[in-house]
Amino acid sequence: MATNASIEQQLQQILDDDHIMINEPLRNHTYTKLGGAADYFVTPSSYEAVQEVVKLANREQLPFTLLGNGSNLIVKDGGIRGIILSLKELKDITVEGNEMIAQSGARIIDVSYRALDEQLTGLEFACGIPGTVGGALFMNAGAYGGEIKDVLKEAVVVDPDGNLLTLSADAFDLQYRHSNIPEKGYIVLEALFVLKPGQYDNIKAVVDDLTYKRESKQPLEYPSCGSVFKRPPGYFAGKLIQDSHLQGKGVGGAEVSTKHAGFIVNKNNATATDYIQSIELVQNTVKETFGVDLEREVRIIGEDPE
Repeated sequence: MATNASIEQQLQQILDDDHIMINEPLRNHTYTKLGGAADYFVTPSSYEAVQEVVKLANREQLPFTLLGNGSNLIVKDGGIRGIILSLKELKDITVEGNEMIAQSGARIIDVSYRALDEQLTGLEFACGIPGTVGGALFMNAGAYGGEIKDVLKEAVVVDPDGNLLTLSADAFDLQYRHSNIPEKGYIVLEALFVLKPGQYDNIKAVVDDLTYKRESKQPLEYPSCGSVFKRPPGYFAGKLIQDSHLQGKGVGGAEVSTKHAGFIVNKNNATATDYIQSIELVQNTVKETFGVDLEREVRIIGEDPE
């Protein structure tokens, strides 16, 4: 592996200094406000720069991690080695007819509201999902009966070798809260959604209703990673957790929300370790009480503290 000075020099050949951060605390970039430092945190603003960063990581055998807006993610307290790539600078949204192209770093909420402005229907379900377009594809995000696979036509990605590819939606094996993007090592750069013409007032009524449901039921007053667990077949995760009398319980500064049992909140300066142990507490208790295995929807990455 090249020396730190060499890595920094090579990154500076690809990116401006204000797009490169060294030893950047990842708690500044996650919804849970948790996580140790990244060795190199980079924010490219062009597709070519993304490709070059990937090629640099390959060339120097550097660990490489893609970070969305950190909404469905827990970064461990030991941080992440190597290069962390954030696509927050890639956030353009363009519309032509009933097709919308949204770059990976755009918030899916903003894409949903742009569809409303354009009187296009099909993305109302996304009006309360806190992730980015790239993150939404990564996990086939969904809510209130809709999901990304319902509206996705194709996406532009960078493969692990740094090649730029345009792939149809079928190529991503989109299923419930799943895609093959992590296994393939793709970096999503933009998505093409196909929507349908609609009436502004009708679309807005749905968006307003779903927004009210989200704000009235979810604990948005505290940092969290959103819904922690996938829905187990035949059950609702939140109901199982509630019926296990886990609300208000947790480890350290992390707590199962008293407002929505499916959420674990950072209530009092929790560490990532607190949060992860609280997840395990919930899983173990629900298993003991109901015999049901709760599978995490949230991703956990990074290294344990020394």
